[in-house]
Amino acid sequence: MASTTPEADPRGPATPPGAWNALRTFSSLVKLGHTIFGLPFALAAATLAHQAARASGSEGLTIARLLWILLAFTAARTAAMGFNRVVDRSIDAENPRTADRELPRGALSVRAASLLTALSAAAFLGAAWALGPLPGVLALPCLALVLVYSLFKRFSWSAHIVLGCALALAPGGAWIAVTGSFAGWPVPTLLMVAVATWVAGFDIIYSLQDEGFDRARGLHSIPVRFGARGALVLSALLHLGTVGALVALHALAGLGLVHGLGVALIGVILVYEHWIVRPGDLSRVDKAFFDLNGYVSIAYLACVLLDALL
Repeated sequence: MASTTPEADPRGPATPPGAWNALRTFSSLVKLGHTIFGLPFALAAATLAHQAARASGSEGLTIARLLWILLAFTAARTAAMGFNRVVDRSIDAENPRTADRELPRGALSVRAASLLTALSAAAFLGAAWALGPLPGVLALPCLALVLVYSLFKRFSWSAHIVLGCALALAPGGAWIAVTGSFAGWPVPTLLMVAVATWVAGFDIIYSLQDEGFDRARGLHSIPVRFGARGALVLSALLHLGTVGALVALHALAGLGLVHGLGVALIGVILVYEHWIVRPGDLSRVDKAFFDLNGYVSIAYLACVLLDALL
């Protein structure tokens, strides 16, 4: 006698994804895990600003300010990544490396991604005003810069530099959020230079993967303009600037041995990053981009915190 029980669908139950799956999709869309690159530098700047504020008799960093800084950074970065994914969706669909992203493969609608971007931008502006009038006034031009980065590769190879400048706003913003002013500006400025050159340098390395596609599609990048070898030379020079800026910051702020050791460690990591990526061998680009640069940011925050405690 034949069974009346329907056969199981080998693809699994045809049920709509739950809230957890939706959150995972949104998180994947904006690469939430990449927050580890910029956030530690913002927190390091907040730590240095706290020391400066307390030395001048001000309150410094409070739990409330810390939470608003975390929200502002995460919201601004989410808005930037969401905008990037929306405006680049047709380019991503043509690139074999990115064709599996959420928008090209239809895992998420353009409307949903646009809504996430708009809500994140509003959250950033709100958090900035909660941090004070000066952060509030500066928030809109900062937001414009982090969004416009996505359009630069259509007409300029300087997109990597623009990305570095966009992420470099984070330590400057954290400093102003804690101190409420531009007082002591040389310290955060040096940290901003370090972040800008660091991010631009590793973004150049990452973009080597798309050199052929970008050239064929008429897009602009440093690898397209200067070739793989020239791009790696420029990346190395930028990272030399990163270490130089951190050394200058160390001297200017009168930081201790732990900070100095941290800067030395960052220098070693960056040298190794350039050692494992060669013009004819891009097999370890992902390791250079994800692992090593994650170590750079975490190492810097750790050495700043330890230096402050000791």
